[in-house]
Amino acid sequence: MALKHESTAPYQSVQHALRVLDLVSRRGTGVTEPELSRETGLPADRLAPLLRMLRREGYVAQLTDAAYVTGDALNRLAAAHGRDQALRETLQQTLDRLRESLGAAIYVSRYIDGEVRITQCADGPLTPAVHEWVDFRKSAHASAVGKSLLGQLDLDGRRDHLARHRMARLTSRTITDERVLLNRLDAHPATVPVLDLQEYAVGTVCAAVPITAGSSAGALALSLPVEQAHRLREAADTLNREAAPVLLSLTL
Repeated sequence: MALKHESTAPYQSVQHALRVLDLVSRRGTGVTEPELSRETGLPADRLAPLLRMLRREGYVAQLTDAAYVTGDALNRLAAAHGRDQALRETLQQTLDRLRESLGAAIYVSRYIDGEVRITQCADGPLTPAVHEWVDFRKSAHASAVGKSLLGQLDLDGRRDHLARHRMARLTSRTITDERVLLNRLDAHPATVPVLDLQEYAVGTVCAAVPITAGSSAGALALSLPVEQAHRLREAADTLNREAAPVLLSLTL
């Protein structure tokens, strides 16, 4: 199985963030914003929002003289002991912030060993997670998460998955024709969120965006009750814009 590689804004933001973090890490006494701009080649109007994001996520901190140093989150990740737990906690904090700002349940999913897996979720009493009434591993053709992950595979990878998991009709809106699904996946732009309009479950709408890290396809998703379907596209666009911190957590 191979992944399709298409450049999107979150990936570019993460590349820039990694350059900034590398420079900040190497300058233990701090580095100013003009120095960061000069040495990374990032203009001030692009660097400023990137630094705000890195401060919010705890990757950098600003000293009283305006110089930037490594933040608590990055320092925890630099420690060999407990690194995996620190990564998970950092990512969970990011997902919790997205849940609060979007008013929706948030999910991270990865395509691991040929299967769809929800690896982390941020939900709550006012933002309940989707009821998994059909195993997500068997319903990739119907869910936003599944379609986003399948969309990142090459044609052989998609066909292999669909050969192992029959396209069952879960609701009246579920696509069950393999050719129709493959055509839609192939035509879907990488920069546009994938939507699930009650295809997986009646009463729920979802959206997902790709967050491929390394050789593993990934997706960041949200779900809303159908009564809030009017918010879905705007929430999906915001999710797409806010995907960089999640992708950065998976990349570090």
